[in-house]
Amino acid sequence: MEQKKIDRINELARKARTPEGLTPQELAERDALRQEYIAAVRASLTAQLDNTVIQYSDGTRRRPRKKS
Repeated sequence: MEQKKIDRINELARKARTPEGLTPQELAERDALRQEYIAAVRASLTAQLDNTVIQYSDGTRRRPRKKS
């Protein structure tokens, strides 16, 4: 995710805490940006776990299984 979008999420979060709050358009934008951010974090974590290997005390190595 681009830093510009993360900055916009933070800007909207700060504005939401002010007395005037967010407009309906800003709420929709915030929700869309949050969903995009969550998808990026999940993709990053999945990629990291795909490259993870667990080594057991007997020397065997296995990749973690994916839960369905």
